[in-house]
Amino acid sequence: MSRTVARLLAESLEAHEVDQIYWVPGESYVGLTSALIERNSIRVVVCRHEGGAGYMAAADGRLRDRAGVAVVSRGPGLSNAMVALHSAYHDATPLVMLVGQVERGDFGRLALQEQNYSRLLSDVTKQVIEVNQPEQASEAIARAFHLAESGTPGPVAVVLPEDIFDAETEAGLDRPRPYVASAPRPEDLDQLSDMLAAAERPLVLVGGALLAEAVRDKAVFADLNRLAVDWVLPISPTHRRPQLFDATHPNYGGYMGIRVPPPLLAEMKRADLMVALGERLTDSVSQSYTFPAAPQPQLPLVHVWPDAGEVGRVWRPELGMPCSPHEVVKALLRRGAPKDAAKRRGWVDGLNAIHRKLLAKEWEPTSDGINFAAIVCEVDKHLAPDATVTTDAGNFGSFVHRYIGFRQGQVFLASVVGAMGSGVPMAVAASLRRPNTQVVAFVGDGGALMTGNEIATALQYGATPILIISDNGMYGTIGMHSYVRYPDRPFMAGTRLTNPDFAAWGRSFGAEGITIASEAEIKDGIARAFAVKTRPVVVHCHTSAVQMSAWRRYTRSEVLA
Repeated sequence: MSRTVARLLAESLEAHEVDQIYWVPGESYVGLTSALIERNSIRVVVCRHEGGAGYMAAADGRLRDRAGVAVVSRGPGLSNAMVALHSAYHDATPLVMLVGQVERGDFGRLALQEQNYSRLLSDVTKQVIEVNQPEQASEAIARAFHLAESGTPGPVAVVLPEDIFDAETEAGLDRPRPYVASAPRPEDLDQLSDMLAAAERPLVLVGGALLAEAVRDKAVFADLNRLAVDWVLPISPTHRRPQLFDATHPNYGGYMGIRVPPPLLAEMKRADLMVALGERLTDSVSQSYTFPAAPQPQLPLVHVWPDAGEVGRVWRPELGMPCSPHEVVKALLRRGAPKDAAKRRGWVDGLNAIHRKLLAKEWEPTSDGINFAAIVCEVDKHLAPDATVTTDAGNFGSFVHRYIGFRQGQVFLASVVGAMGSGVPMAVAASLRRPNTQVVAFVGDGGALMTGNEIATALQYGATPILIISDNGMYGTIGMHSYVRYPDRPFMAGTRLTNPDFAAWGRSFGAEGITIASEAEIKDGIARAFAVKTRPVVVHCHTSAVQMSAWRRYTRSEVLA
């Protein structure tokens, strides 16, 4: 049956269960636009910036564990979206980005906005697929989704010339590839069981690959909990994956995020075995390649990750298992715990005691604005068991990880690699994907004005996130790094920000606007924010710059003058 490429692409997206696409309209793909709108089977979310559209698609991919989809136009459109590709690539997030291109007859002439996307995107995508023959259109979509979702997940770009959409083809629909989960080898399970049985102070890090499996299969949480209890193991969620293990569980071994507090890290370093279970391992998780040390870890390392190319790439593991982490958990449960597993109870309790002390709702007031800890602790009181929390990049996020005790069933979204601008778009996507549930975004004053305009997208499509904006008048993380590295040099002129009245800014879009300028206003202000159910809320919090993070303050206040 002959049909246009645009129609075949639409049918291919439908076959891959795509029900929502994010884009900024562009002339290079109007043929696809027309086909999708005519079919009306996929909701099209029109965004205000390609970076916002890309972040929304990345969040959608995390929420479904299926590749989210963004469509961008050629040249400037794709360039704006590259921040989301970079984030998805480093975060191992499945994403398919369809990119418009000049007409095929103009290739190589430096036509309007023409770029060589295979060269441009080679370092921020798993693959760039160029569709220059109509017969390859559906095959390209099927390959893109398979690559994006397999092994180490990540972004795949599909490049579509402007003139291909109206071309006719008799090529059939290429069906989705089945999901493939690799099982552990019996001999590897034997070795892992022996290593765990012998260990007196094991440390189990759980990360993104296990979280992705938990989206597909809710039994992951129950199985992980049972493994922790039966085998008497401490479980430590890794950087920006806090919802993997209940922070109130007695086997919670501490949050293995960026810059782990010294008391907890010192105790963790007493471990005699590290199991990275579904954790890719990065510089953030490894405390800048020091724990485990790269390339030769200072303790036996078991690395479980569903991609043989990643296991052993940086660290030399004692045991590498390129397979599904959930399959490893289930296999260990079938084998049963060692009889003397209780020998580890004191080790687990010691880690948990440090974790609980760090989680305590304690902070010191600040004279130059609100200690953001007070805001975060109040928000935590209102979070539902199925709430979604997003954070943008910045030191303000450290307060979220210190003071919110995440639970399994809650959702946390952020750019793991620390790209600014992700917080608001991800919150909008979460509110669209999970309607009638709480969605709270913690955003700094810097990130808020990068992609905060996507609040207009929220209003347009009925999303209702709560945006908590920490306004300390500076790029706080950069100020901290400047102060720590060069304490005697001035730096404020390079980090200071002049900000709007964010509450009024929010109201100008049609959102509810709330201002919190002192600790006395926090309780009522946060309660008002959570009471609004029908539109977005912007909470403008005047916060301290002296309190540079949840753990550190400037010790010389004159540097902020």
